[in-house]
Amino acid sequence: MDSAVIQYNAEGHASGKMRSDLVVSMSHPFADGPWEMATDEGAFHGGEASAPPPLALFVGGLTGCIMTQIRSLAKRLGLVLSDLRVETRVQWTWVAVGRGYESAPKGFEIDVKIESSAAKPEIEALIAQARRGCFISQTLGHQNEIRYRLKTQEGWTNV
Repeated sequence: MDSAVIQYNAEGHASGKMRSDLVVSMSHPFADGPWEMATDEGAFHGGEASAPPPLALFVGGLTGCIMTQIRSLAKRLGLVLSDLRVETRVQWTWVAVGRGYESAPKGFEIDVKIESSAAKPEIEALIAQARRGCFISQTLGHQNEIRYRLKTQEGWTNV
């Protein structure tokens, strides 16, 4: 396979004060999953902290994605990694607006620590290629249009 469209699907159901129970699966280029997971918020948002908040899953997903890409590519290149550690920091701004708030991304920092007998240029090339292969990193690095639709009695309407 020289190229493919990768598609993941998620369905969420509100099941507590702020808890959301999710079922996530991959549908293309092959079926995988489903995986059940949950999110919840702490007291600030009126939740019960029964599961990680959505932002924790997001930052964890980004970290896991780059780690997966580094290890996968290292195997393909024949590079032996004796240790891999990644530290990710993500910041957003939060501004009260009326009775709600608005948020915006402020910055993403990913520190990669690799122990290997490979030369520094090989490790740098490994990380550069892994960045290009990490789906989440690539998503964040491009402007994306996100469409929201609302199901009504008349059908779907864009919001």
